Amino acid sequence: MTEPRRIVFLLYAQVNVLDVAGPLEVFSQPNRNGFAPQATPYLITLASLEGGMVPTSAGAEFATKRLDELAGPIDTLIIPGGLPSAPAVAKAAARLAPRVRRVCSICTGALILAEAGLLAGRRATTHWDYTARLAAFAGVDVVPDALFVRDDAIWTAAGISAGIDLALALVEEDFGHSVAMRIARQMVVFLKRPGGQSQFSLPLAIQSRDARFAELHAWLRANLHLRLDVALLAERMAMSPRSFARHYLAATGQTPAAALASLRLEAATSRVLAGQTLKQIAQTCGYGDEQALRRAFQRAYGITPQEYRQRFG
Repeated sequence: MTEPRRIVFLLYAQVNVLDVAGPLEVFSQPNRNGFAPQATPYLITLASLEGGMVPTSAGAEFATKRLDELAGPIDTLIIPGGLPSAPAVAKAAARLAPRVRRVCSICTGALILAEAGLLAGRRATTHWDYTARLAAFAGVDVVPDALFVRDDAIWTAAGISAGIDLALALVEEDFGHSVAMRIARQMVVFLKRPGGQSQFSLPLAIQSRDARFAELHAWLRANLHLRLDVALLAERMAMSPRSFARHYLAATGQTPAAALASLRLEAATSRVLAGQTLKQIAQTCGYGDEQALRRAFQRAYGITPQEYRQRFG
C-alpha cells in the first residue's frame, strides 16, 4: 500500500486563517470521502517552530506540533501568509527545502520563501498588495497578476482564497483531474481558475477605481445582450460621448470599449463553465453569434470555449 503524502503547514503567530483553512479543507476531502485511490492519501500536520497553540490574524488559535519533533519525510511544505517577514520561519524553510518534494507559499508566505533564498532565479507571485516587496528580492521574477505560479518544485499563490486554487492544483498533480474535480464539487468551488488568470475580476477592478461609474457597470452587466456603444453609455451618464470617453479612461484606466469587451468575456466565461450552450452565451453576452464568441476566447485564452470548459469546468 502506498504511504500517505505528508503535508506540513508551517505556522507562526498572526498567520492568516484562510491561508491555512482553505487548503486544509482541500487536502482533507480525499481522506474523509474516499476520493483518492488509497484510503489515506494525505497525512496533514500543522506545525510551528515551538509547537502548541498559535494565534491567528482573526484571533482564533491553531494547535500545532513542534516542527523539530516531526518524524518521517515531508512531501509538501506550505508557508501560509500573515507576516511579510519571519526570519526564523524562513531559516526553517531553507533548512527543510532540500529534502521536501514541493515547497509552497500562500499570500505573503512568498516573502518568507524569498527571505529564505528559495525564490532566487524563479518566477513567483504573491498578494497584489505585496508584489513590489517581493520584487525587491534579488533574482525573483514576479508574476504580479497570477493566482498561482509553479516553478519546478516551488509553488507560490496569491492572496487568501488563491490557496484553494493552489491546493486543488497540487491534488490534481498527485491523483489526477477526476479526484480534484470531485473535491471542487464537494466544496462548491471551481476546479481551478487558470494559474495565469488575474487576481482581480474586471468588474471589481474597474468599479473600485471610481464610484461614479458603479451604477453604469451594474447596468452593463445586466444588459450585455444589447447593442452597446459609447453614445449609449454617455447618454446614460448624461455626458457627451467625447467627455464620457475621456472621463471614463481617466477614472478606470480603460477605454469604454475595452471595459465592455472584458465584461462580456468574463460573463461568457462564467456561462461556459456553467454549461450553457454557445448559442445561448453568444446571445446573452452580446457576441451575436458563436463564431464571434470563439474568436473572443481564442484572443483571450488561446483556446476555444469547449476546450476552456474541458480544462476548467
